[in-house]
Amino acid sequence: MNAQGQAIADRWDQTFNKGDTTGLGQLYSAEGQVIPAGGSPVRGAQAIASFFADLQAKGFKDHKITVQDATTKGDTLILTGRWQLNGPTEGGDTQSYGGNWVNVLERQGDGWRTVLHTWN
Repeated sequence: MNAQGQAIADRWDQTFNKGDTTGLGQLYSAEGQVIPAGGSPVRGAQAIASFFADLQAKGFKDHKITVQDATTKGDTLILTGRWQLNGPTEGGDTQSYGGNWVNVLERQGDGWRTVLHTWN
């Protein structure tokens, strides 16, 4: 299951890193939500796409997720691991950021859609 979970995470990374925020929003369910570290929840595919477009516009790039654990419970897939992202500091230099990552997905048709995405 970790290999499938990593493939899902790799697709997310590739979509983000090529700047396809519309495509990124489509990886979430209609009721999906992103809860950023220290931030307010962002709900729905369009709002999620806008959230990540704003992040990219601020200079954040080169996102990488490493899945450490994957658990399936019926039509629910829980992925946990680490994330890393490069972005600007207040002084304009580039810095690497990272932390823990959790994604909860549900099976929809022949694929998986994220219903909850959070990190710290």
